[in-house]
Amino acid sequence: MSFPTLAVGETVIVRASFPPGHTRAPHYVRGRRGVVAGIAGQYPNPEELAYGRSGKPELPLYRVRFHQRDLWDDYRGSADDTVVVEVYANWLERSSEGRP
Repeated sequence: MSFPTLAVGETVIVRASFPPGHTRAPHYVRGRRGVVAGIAGQYPNPEELAYGRSGKPELPLYRVRFHQRDLWDDYRGSADDTVVVEVYANWLERSSEGRP
């Protein structure tokens, strides 16, 4: 399985999937749009490691920035407030919006 190589500044969407078992994508970012803020490296797939498998092939781990107002309907903070979440490539899709 291959995943697109994403660049810093690229707009992405976290897959809106809710499979049973061990997952590493927080529920509150699934289906949400964010921007790649950094690349943390490549690591064994933790979802596979959780079941005693090899974790291969390794996956890129991205730091994705989200506006908090886009994550929580009742968010009352500044419109500029963001949160950065580390998300593995298998959860990310390139957005049709490209770069912001």
